[in-house]
Amino acid sequence: MQFGEVTIVPVNGHGPEDVVVDAEGRVYTGVDDGRILRVSPDGRRIDLVGDTGGRPLGLELYGDGELLICDARAGLLTMPLAGGEITTLATSGAGLDFVFCNNAAVAADGTVYFTDSSRRFGIDNWRDDLIEQTAGGRLLRRTPDGHIDLLVDGLQFANGVALPPDESYVAVAETGACRVSRVWLTGPRAGDLDVLIGDLPGFPDNIATGSDGLIWITEASPRLRALDLVRRLPAPVRTAVRALPASLQPAPKRRVGAVAVDPDGAVVRELRGEIPGFHLLVGIREYHGRLWFGSLEENAIAYTDL
Repeated sequence: MQFGEVTIVPVNGHGPEDVVVDAEGRVYTGVDDGRILRVSPDGRRIDLVGDTGGRPLGLELYGDGELLICDARAGLLTMPLAGGEITTLATSGAGLDFVFCNNAAVAADGTVYFTDSSRRFGIDNWRDDLIEQTAGGRLLRRTPDGHIDLLVDGLQFANGVALPPDESYVAVAETGACRVSRVWLTGPRAGDLDVLIGDLPGFPDNIATGSDGLIWITEASPRLRALDLVRRLPAPVRTAVRALPASLQPAPKRRVGAVAVDPDGAVVRELRGEIPGFHLLVGIREYHGRLWFGSLEENAIAYTDL
């Protein structure tokens, strides 16, 4: 079905990529100059609560009164929800420095599952990884004692992360493959990798488990036929395409999507279409019947009531 009425909430910054909602209904987001902003539930007040000095992407509530931040340049960070000093949890893991720390989910015991999207390309060259299909994305796990291990390697642009309510698996969006995979954490299948939902009609970005228990998946853009063609070209030609100005490369469309699946991967809700004044919908968070959106390119977040 189409999106209903969507309210645009301007913020004083560019590219509020992800959104997370605290117990008071306040929305946190990070913009591309490193600032972390807190937006009142009605969208009328915006407070500066921190500055990572990098490029904050995925945000999660963490522990007692803290915010977990995946920063594409600075690594895995935390800061108090009330604002204050940034603490670095990690800049490397499983033997490699982070190239593109992207998104996370936090378990009840404080374990953090998070993605490093690419071995080769950072935030400034994210399109290049989608063209080259490097399969260099990683899903990592940080335990409460600070140990980091590798859960899955070889992902096609590892992106959003979510846990179902029973935490039996961890789901990870593979943007380059248009699917959401999962790694089983408990039971007889523990350690197995399979697909939660595949063959999506758009490119999944951030994903998040809502207060409704569903896993919400963004589709930042429909699949691009031009990108499929470029991927099949010889390596030197792909390199030449990557060297072109962004305006001449395969570009995301304005049509976006939001899909909700139950813990078994069955689609429960689908919203697709163009949202006037809002595109590249990459962040999503359901909170008590309201769906909040972040964007990689707008100067605003947005919401719709379900």
